[in-house]
Amino acid sequence: MIAAAILFVIARINQGTGYWEWVSAFAEAAMIGALADWFAVVALFRHPLGVPIPHTAIIPNKKNTIADSLAEFIRDKFLATDALISKMRGFNPAERIATFLSSEKNADSVASGVGRVLVDALGFIDDSRVRKIIHAAINNRIEKIDLAAVVAQLLDVLRKENRHQKVLDDVLRRFAAWLEIPESQTKIARAIEKWINNEYPMLSRMIPNKDVFMAGAGEKIANRLNSFVQEVNADPNHELRGKFNEALNEFTEKLRHDDALRARVESIKQDIIANPALTEYINSLWCDLKNWLQVDLGNQDSKIREKIASTAVGLGRSVAKSNDLKDSINDHLERMVRNYADSLRMGFARHISGTIRQWNDEDFVSEIELSIGSDLQFIRMNGTLVGGMIGLIIHAVSLMFG
Repeated sequence: MIAAAILFVIARINQGTGYWEWVSAFAEAAMIGALADWFAVVALFRHPLGVPIPHTAIIPNKKNTIADSLAEFIRDKFLATDALISKMRGFNPAERIATFLSSEKNADSVASGVGRVLVDALGFIDDSRVRKIIHAAINNRIEKIDLAAVVAQLLDVLRKENRHQKVLDDVLRRFAAWLEIPESQTKIARAIEKWINNEYPMLSRMIPNKDVFMAGAGEKIANRLNSFVQEVNADPNHELRGKFNEALNEFTEKLRHDDALRARVESIKQDIIANPALTEYINSLWCDLKNWLQVDLGNQDSKIREKIASTAVGLGRSVAKSNDLKDSINDHLERMVRNYADSLRMGFARHISGTIRQWNDEDFVSEIELSIGSDLQFIRMNGTLVGGMIGLIIHAVSLMFG
């Protein structure tokens, strides 16, 4: 615009005759075009010369509208559910996951990332404030558990399909194996001897070769008990099994309806919760586990990372070999997108709109101006040139019809 003004002044000095007449017409129109474009460009961003002319400073005045429109455009054009599904189908995520994980190098990277997450998680959990909250939450959860009802429910599950009888069989087999051990027979003999000495001291003194007698008695009792156990194991309808059923049924019902037993179970639960030795033991277990994890994850040859990497490679190769598994993964991912896309895209839109609305007007305008950059100058230059050319055309027309 300044160049056009200088050119116009020079043309006027030369009386605007001859070719200067054409230069003057060009320069005059160029100044008008430059001023018009300058006004138009400035009016987009601010009030020209600071004068609050209506319909100027359009961008800052329309900031909220621009924010909402931009957010809606991204939401509806870029994050539309059908568009995302179409992109995802073309992307074939299951195939890409399989290819990525099948590479041992990529699997090692995944393992390293998981390892870092685990270390950070351990550090977070080890924070005394976090541990206090977790401990309080666990205690609160345990407080609300009806332990008697839970045990009764577990026993009901155990009794289905006579699984409790299988437990009895296992207990009896272990007891029979214990009875066959000579040390066990010796313990039985000593228990009998102690009982006789306490209850019948006179009889104890009258037994000849008492050590041999007691050893034989322990062996005979162990053999008799073992024979009885074998009978129970061999007979599905043995009387002991029926008694066991009755006892278990009765105990289960008491857990549900006997207030005294329920109160006792609750008392045991409270004692366990309040037991400092148990708390200390759990803390020591956690510390041992945490230290082991941290030491292992800190080693170059971490066993945990190695296991994660091998699992990742195995998963990738399994997916690569199975078209059904790929289809299943893709179907589940597509279902997840359909289930959550709407809420996520609305959240993104709100975030974009809210962020722009919070920007300072001047910062908002500056960001747009910087983004457009030198193009604004070219708009003004183009306006100057176009205006000048129109001036020449108008001058030519006026000469033709003047």
